[in-house]
Parts: sequence; C-alpha cells; structure tokens
Amino acid sequence: MEKQKGNAIILVSGGMDSCVTAAQAMKDSYKPFFLHVNYGQRTKKREKQAFNDIANFYNVKEKLIIDISHLSLIGGSSLTDKSIKVPKANINSKKIPNSYVPFRNANILSIAVSWAEIINANSIYIGAVEEDSSGYPDCRKSFFKSFQKVIEHGTKPETKITIQTPLINLSKANIIKKGISLNAPLHFTWSCYQSENIPCRKCDSCVLREKGFNKAKKNDPILIET
Repeated sequence: MEKQKGNAIILVSGGMDSCVTAAQAMKDSYKPFFLHVNYGQRTKKREKQAFNDIANFYNVKEKLIIDISHLSLIGGSSLTDKSIKVPKANINSKKIPNSYVPFRNANILSIAVSWAEIINANSIYIGAVEEDSSGYPDCRKSFFKSFQKVIEHGTKPETKITIQTPLINLSKANIIKKGISLNAPLHFTWSCYQSENIPCRKCDSCVLREKGFNKAKKNDPILIET
C-alpha cells in the first residue's frame, strides 16, 4: 500500500466532476477531507445527498459542510435566485450564462484554504473544467493560477498549499472515461441545475453530461435509475 502523501481537502459538490476529482485524490494516496458548500442553490438537498453518498462510498470520516447561502441573498444567478429562469442549454454560446454564480469558486476556495491551514493539508482538489464547461470565468486555469498566488501571500509563511485541478483540460467524455477507470461512483452524482428528482435534460449541466456520456459511448447510470 502506498504511503499517504499528507492531508488533502477535496471539494465535493456532488456533481460528476467533483466525484471523479475525489477518485483521483484517493488514487494519489492523500488522506481525504471532504468539503461541501451550500451556497443557496436550487438543488442543495439533492447535492448534499450526493455528497454524503460519495463520502460513504470512500469511507471518508473527515467531512465539513459549510453554508454560504448569503450568495443567494446577493443573487444574480439562476442557480440561487428563483426569480431568474434557468436557461435552456446553449453550449455553443460564448456568452457567460446566467447560471454563473458570481465569484463562487473564490468563496469556496477561501473556505478550503482556511480549513487546510488548520489541518495542515498540502493540497486542495477542485473539479474545475475549462475546455468543456459553460465558460464560467472562475473555472479558468488563469483564475486558479492567480488564486494560488493569493494563497501564497495570504497564509502563514510555513503554509504550503497547492490547488490541484486534475480535470481542468479534459472534455466531459474524457472525464467520464477517467471516472470509470478509477471506479468512481458516478451513479451517486447529481448534475441537474433545477430538479432534485428527475434530471431536466435541458439545462447546461444536463446537456453537457448527456453529450459526454454519448461521446464516451457509455450509459448514464442516473438516467438508467430514473
């Protein structure tokens, strides 16, 4: 058995990308600390269930669930503001969709860094994807490169924390293939932006997921079960 490399905080939203990222972190032989953030999203109950299912699958005992639902009070996103309609997918558009939650990843990473300093974690894993996503600005490599500098300047001198983005350059199809190769529990994941029961199959996240499974020539276990 490979020796553990130290503690790692793994951001687990309950979605497919975070699940595969968790699987990669487990393969990398870190002691996992799972972090889940409720930011007032429409599907928070279903995402929390997915988080717990994934954590149980990996027998993770160190879990932290944080509430930053003030982002829903700030509004501006169809994921947190029910007065804004979740748009139908337009994955070829260059325009940032209204499902973008302003500066969400910076908020989440800040929490992760605080926890990392306390537990002496040397890595933070996040399932961000740049190439095959909705074009969110806080999912870009340049954003994480900049936030890495923020960590270096804003933590204790002896603190050494690296942001790990193992999926950043992958397409959804390749993420699915990677997840299958790592035996990631994709059947526990939830991607839909607006439904907590049956995937709507119309929002960006659903369409990107379905496109990915089709390109990977695999069946989506969520659709099979529902």
